[in-house]
This record gives sequence, structure tokens and C-alpha cells, in this order.
Amino acid sequence: MWYEDTSVTLLCCLQEQQQQEGMAEAGAHLTSTVVNEQPSIFEVLAQESLMEAVRPALRHAVKVLTESNPSHFGLIWKCFDELYLLLDVLLQNHFLSQCSASFSENFYGLKRVSGGQRLPARLGLHKSSHWWSLLLLCLVPYLRAKLEVMLARQREEEDFSIRLPQTRKQRLYRTAVAAYPYVSSAWQSWIFCQQLLFVFGVSRTHSPLLWLANVRLARLTTQDLRDSQWKTSCSPRPANGRLMQRAWWLMSRAAQGVAVSLSTSLSLGVFFMQFLEWWYSSENQSTVKTITSLPAPPPPLHLQEDVQPAADEKNCPLCRKLRANSTVLSTSGFVFCYRCIYTYVKANHCCPLTGFPTELQHLIKIYESES
Repeated sequence: MWYEDTSVTLLCCLQEQQQQEGMAEAGAHLTSTVVNEQPSIFEVLAQESLMEAVRPALRHAVKVLTESNPSHFGLIWKCFDELYLLLDVLLQNHFLSQCSASFSENFYGLKRVSGGQRLPARLGLHKSSHWWSLLLLCLVPYLRAKLEVMLARQREEEDFSIRLPQTRKQRLYRTAVAAYPYVSSAWQSWIFCQQLLFVFGVSRTHSPLLWLANVRLARLTTQDLRDSQWKTSCSPRPANGRLMQRAWWLMSRAAQGVAVSLSTSLSLGVFFMQFLEWWYSSENQSTVKTITSLPAPPPPLHLQEDVQPAADEKNCPLCRKLRANSTVLSTSGFVFCYRCIYTYVKANHCCPLTGFPTELQHLIKIYESES
């Protein structure tokens, strides 16, 4: 009958629609998984800026320590680049081995995936990708910093030295110095183009260094965190009879302990740097001034006696005589004779009227007209 044919046709259409919906859901699930594992441009740029901020911060801290105590910290300042390279190698090798990421990438919940792996990928890098990543993460910034310092010193010598006849080697060196800004601009242009291609989904990496290491970035998953904890807890301990293996194991454990200490210190330092950036921001300066500024000093009591105001304006609060060589205290704003306030501050280290802490550098000479 015609209605039986119609019912069969409707059943077939419903089954086909259900199959298509199931395939669409599966495809949407796979697509969302891949998209969710792909980090955004903001995440990758944030992790890069983190590592770029660590080195100048540590360098400034070592410089302050060296200026305060050159005998103890002078050698650290002199060999800062080499010591930082050693600590950076320990830190990055630990994170590449345990988390398949650098310190900053792991801080933002990212991991490195070898070029041949498909998403979603398990935690772990190929040996070649591991060593290429370590080399490009540590050695390239070190060589670039050394090159920039050497070129800056060479420019200063050229600006303040007499031009003498140069050898072929010196001419080649000067040519390299003159060409470095163009090479640096070309490198930055390459990075910018790579980032644009990454934003539009054309490239899988945002940096030429990742492309050279044959790796790309992806987000960490719950399974990756479990694998990382399992690696940390299940490190094999060598037998007592093999001395070389035991010594190597002890050295690796010591290096791992140093790397963990460095990562913890850097993590705390990052939050401290963010706090300092907020504290010294322009929006927060008004609040800082209200907290740190000294209160307005009250007027001195002995100036409120029965003395003519015109005479008080020209008299010294210490000697009660006409001021000679008027000098103001920047900590309180009161004006004294130079000899009176110099002697008092040198002996008592405070303002005679308000008691605010004062040193000799807070004395400011006032040049008044004779009229």
C-alpha cells in the first residue's frame, strides 16, 4: 500500500538524519579538542615576555648587591652571563625532561609537541627535539646578549677614539657591526610574519626558534599532569654495586633539586614583580603618596608667643635672631640660619621643631634678594 511505502521512506530518512547528527557531533568534538589544545597568541606572547623579564630583573639585583658590597659580589657580577647560562640550562633541562616545556611555557600551562605528533599528543619529546629545544632556549639568548654588549662597546670606542689605519680583519669587523642592525631588523620581521601566520592558522608555530627545533606548542591536559607527577615520583634508583651509575643518579638528583628551587623562586619572583609593577604604576602613584608621605608638621609653639608676626617671619626659630644665610629643611619646610641648623642637624639628625629624621643633604640654601 502507498502508506506503507511512505512510512518506510520516513524511517529511512530519520535513520540517515540520526547518522548525520552523530557524525557531526563526533566531528565537532574532534575539532573542539584540537582547537582547545592550540594556544592563543596571547598565551604564547605572555610566556615569552616572562622569560625576557627574568634576566634583566636578576641582573639588576646582582648589580645592586655588587654596588653595596663589591668584594663579595664582584665576581658574580663579572661572570653573571655565564652563571645565568648555567642556571638556565639546569632549569630548562629539568622542565623539558619532566614537563616537555620550558619554565615559562609550563608556567602558562603549555607543552611542546614534536613535529610528527598529532593532537591530542601525550607528554614527551623526541631526543633530537629535546636537545634542539635546550640549545635554542639557552644558547641563543646568551650569544645574542654577548654580541649586543660587544657591539655597544665597539661603538663607544669608535665614537671616542682616533681613526687609525685598519687591517682587513678590522674592516670586516666594522662591516659586521654596521650590518647587525639590519640583520636584527630582518630577524624581528621574520618573527612578526610568523606570528601573523600563527594568528590566521596558516602556521603551527609562532616563533622561528620553535620551527628550527621542529616542535610546536599545545595546552596541557589532565592526563599530561598525571604523567608529569608519575615521572617525578617513579624515578629509578640505581643498584648499590654500580658506582658510576649511582654517582650519575646523585648528580641528576642534585641538578633536579636546584632546578626545582629555581623554578619555585622564579614563580614567587614573578608575582613579586607583578606587585612592584602595580605598586609603581601611574594609576597607583596617588595612593602611594598618601601612604608614604610625611604628615604636615604642626606650627612650633614658641613662635605663637607674643612676638610680632613680621619679626617672626625673619627670625631663626633656634637663635631667635634675624636669620643669616637662610636655609630651609626639605623634610619639614621651616627656615633657619645656616650655621644654627647645620650644627643642630649634624649633632641630632632630626628637625628641631618637628622631630622628623633629617640629614645634612636635606638643607637647602635660600637666595633672597637684598631688598
